[in-house]
Amino acid sequence: MNNLINKAHALPARDAVQTISISPVVLAAPSRGMPIEMRITLPAEGHNIPVILLSHGDGPSLYLPSKDGYGPLVNFYAEQGFAVIQPTHANSKVAGLPRDREGAPLFWRHRIEEMKLILDNLGAIERATPILQGRLDHGRIAVVGHSMGGQTAGMLLGARLSDPRRSSDVDVNLLEPRIKAGVLLAPPGNGGDELSDFARENFSELSPDYSYLTTPSLLVVGDADVNPFMTVRGPEWYTAAFREGPGCGSMLTLVGGMHGLGGIAGYDAKETGDEDPDRLATVQRMTAAYLRTALYENDASWTEACNALTGCRDMAFVETK
Repeated sequence: MNNLINKAHALPARDAVQTISISPVVLAAPSRGMPIEMRITLPAEGHNIPVILLSHGDGPSLYLPSKDGYGPLVNFYAEQGFAVIQPTHANSKVAGLPRDREGAPLFWRHRIEEMKLILDNLGAIERATPILQGRLDHGRIAVVGHSMGGQTAGMLLGARLSDPRRSSDVDVNLLEPRIKAGVLLAPPGNGGDELSDFARENFSELSPDYSYLTTPSLLVVGDADVNPFMTVRGPEWYTAAFREGPGCGSMLTLVGGMHGLGGIAGYDAKETGDEDPDRLATVQRMTAAYLRTALYENDASWTEACNALTGCRDMAFVETK
């Protein structure tokens, strides 16, 4: 029940199930010199639960870029039957790596390695957490990432990095075949001349090459997402994954949506310039429907959601290649 939602009630969603959230779940990570702290949220009952790896962004808040952020997405996904694993990435202010370490401040490679390490140890994580044991479906794994997390997710889905300032970071292939589908939420667009002078000087690693993105994926963008701090382009900058990625077959555009996509990073969050319950519910419902169809053969959730959305084009619309 959400009295704040109006139009988004027309979009389909399953009846919510009761959930549990386990935190902290700690995973040793010798290569980075400190453990990874995680939160895992999932239905209270059931087995063969599909898994979502959620990659947080690098926003201005202290706690949202960590295992404790993105509650609006995490809670909804779990209520819809997914198990959501939230690592606190190396770039987190709360429990990340020191800012004098190589790769700071975004630690793009560490973020991807953290996700792969979680998958390598998924069975061990279950065994160490009795309430999880034997309940996760290791064959149905998806990734969702917002902003910088969108770049992390994109590279796990096959996108590569082309940073001209670092010869070792050109066309790096970090595709993760255990991940079967993904959702990119306002990920960075192309680098080079499309970056602002500041970003080109300080964040040249924001240069994904989506032409290698082959895993089935959905892109979500806002048509009012303007960020001169990062790019000389307008909202179209964020559409690169759909325009260039062969695996990115659909794009959901939020009318009036800014970088916060209605409030996905947190409830009443200061970094959400476009907080809107209907916009948030649209992201929740449409992305959950996409992932269910992507992970389950012959599931019609995405088709049903897209059909329902046609009556709400003043709120959002889907383009498909």
